[in-house]
Amino acid sequence: MGEELNYFNYFTEAEEHFQKARGTSLFLMSPIDWALVESWKAAGVPLEAVLRGIDDAFSRKRPKFQQVNSLSYCSQAIKKAADDMARNRPAKAAPTNEDSLPQDRVQAYLAANSEALRTRGFAEEAASLAALAAGIDAVHTDLEALEQRLTALEERVLARARLQLTEADLVALRQDLEAQLKPHRSRMGAAELALLEKSFLDRQLFEKLAVPRLSLFFLY
Repeated sequence: MGEELNYFNYFTEAEEHFQKARGTSLFLMSPIDWALVESWKAAGVPLEAVLRGIDDAFSRKRPKFQQVNSLSYCSQAIKKAADDMARNRPAKAAPTNEDSLPQDRVQAYLAANSEALRTRGFAEEAASLAALAAGIDAVHTDLEALEQRLTALEERVLARARLQLTEADLVALRQDLEAQLKPHRSRMGAAELALLEKSFLDRQLFEKLAVPRLSLFFLY
């Protein structure tokens, strides 16, 4: 299964697999679900482990009345699948073949995000993205290195974006987090919860300030 997966399509692969396992394509994942997927990616959980864990979770017997409405239902099975993969064989490196993301799409993505950042007042980061877009022939040969640079730029944008929030904004984000996270806390350990909280707050911050995500994982 893992050989045919597009690693940079991590989010969509996880969403579509969960919808298929649940038996409906109409189900929309919640902000907590999306943050959970991002926390797995950030923790280095292989996409294949996520998909295996979803399958394993849905193969378990559960009461007929129990409806699965969140990816958190699969979190323990995904952790077990990731642990099993780590023990049984070396972890696969993220593919860096430039064919997995067409050069013209990557260039357009970088240019569009550069313009979006410029209009939101992030001039320095916008210039960095514009330079990457202009030098696409060089950067596209190593997508892993490009992703690392984009992640660093995202962190810089996040740090500056946080300074734009008022105390009331931060309290509201935290309250929203606690309300959405409460039903899922019992299924997760402390380390997973910490990653989930960061992913959720970061995603909400980008949305609140209308700032684009820069990672290649958000290209699709």
